[in-house]
Amino acid sequence: MQLGFVSAILPDFPLEDVFGFAAAEGFDCVELMCWPPGAADRRYAGVTHIDVTRIDAAEVERIHALANRHGVAISGLGYYPNPLDPNSEARRFCIDHLKQVITAASMLGVGVVNTFIGRDPFRSVPANWTLVEEIWPDIVRHAVASQVKVGIENCPMLFTLDEWPGGKNLAVSPALWRKLFEFLPALGLNYDPSHLIWQHIDYVRCIREFGNKIVHVHAKDARIDADNLYEYGVLGLGWHTPKLPGLGDVNWGAVFSALTDAGYTGAVCIEVEDRAYEGSVNDRKRALRQSRRYLRQFIS
Repeated sequence: MQLGFVSAILPDFPLEDVFGFAAAEGFDCVELMCWPPGAADRRYAGVTHIDVTRIDAAEVERIHALANRHGVAISGLGYYPNPLDPNSEARRFCIDHLKQVITAASMLGVGVVNTFIGRDPFRSVPANWTLVEEIWPDIVRHAVASQVKVGIENCPMLFTLDEWPGGKNLAVSPALWRKLFEFLPALGLNYDPSHLIWQHIDYVRCIREFGNKIVHVHAKDARIDADNLYEYGVLGLGWHTPKLPGLGDVNWGAVFSALTDAGYTGAVCIEVEDRAYEGSVNDRKRALRQSRRYLRQFIS
């Protein structure tokens, strides 16, 4: 396995500095964010370390030169919008840009693009499944033709009032993964145990069942606040908090035991969303260093 980080936590760094920091701190790889240039509509979105709308042969050569100079691999390209957005214009924009990210990955020789299936939060699961059947086969055909694996992250995107009640990502549980992978076998899983913690889903059993579908791993922890859970119940907001690996409720020894049993040899990228480390760029750097030190016990 290779240890890296998700570049969204360094939004103000140019690409060369992302690679430079990764190399200086002993990381093997980075997942590079590829949002469309412009303002973000939520936290950790809108980060553009590769502008796929302008990529050409010269830019591919430049990116390869940077990666080779620093000895840091690109684990995948990341773009996490809502391809099932209820607004048809927004939906089409997301889909078109996702295809551009897949094309860029192919040009760069990067084998994985990470994203969300998406969801209309105001429609039922069956109604959203109809949208999946309508929209996703074309995206997957483009990925297969581009020789790129699409890794679907399992975050429910259910944190704020505008995402209530259903969340903005459908692929969040084993039952839905089974259905998704049966319908679209070429899809993979970008596994993140933190979201399974607060859904009370056995995150180690998930690896045992779906280990052969995992194409990328996000290392993020989550802490359940028992008092807030008591106050608001599982249907409320604010009772689970993203944390750095080792500072939440994930048993990382069990996770890596299951990953090695499954034969996973890909990237494990730290995803920092811990508000306690957001005060400054030095805090965010410290978050990556601290997470690296903790996880190196599992990845030599």
